[in-house]
Amino acid sequence: MEQHLRETILGDAVHVEGLKIWARVGVLPEERSLGQWFALDLTIWLDLAPPGQSDDLNLTVDYGHAIAAIQTCAEQVVCHTVECFSERILDRMEQLFGSRTIRLVLRKCHPPIPGFTGSISVERWRTAKSP
Repeated sequence: MEQHLRETILGDAVHVEGLKIWARVGVLPEERSLGQWFALDLTIWLDLAPPGQSDDLNLTVDYGHAIAAIQTCAEQVVCHTVECFSERILDRMEQLFGSRTIRLVLRKCHPPIPGFTGSISVERWRTAKSP
């Protein structure tokens, strides 16, 4: 589904963009022992009218808690794939905020591929479960 259409259908959201984290993720042993930079974009959809009207932090998602949880996850993770790392982050967000629609883009900033100067990324979605 095209991003604009998806945002129109899903409504309000809280975005965390460009979070830089150091994690030990990769196929090469050096990637898992030394670590490397990742960049993360996270979107969590929820109705922002109630916290907007009441100024009550308990009615929204606390992005400070989300960022701290992601940073802790990055410090603890040791795995081979970006897919596994992204799954752990999504699991943690669901633990913190319950069942919500979440979009995560996780980029390996400088993958050790000869002659390649770009980044790689995975885009993951969790869809809120119906009550």
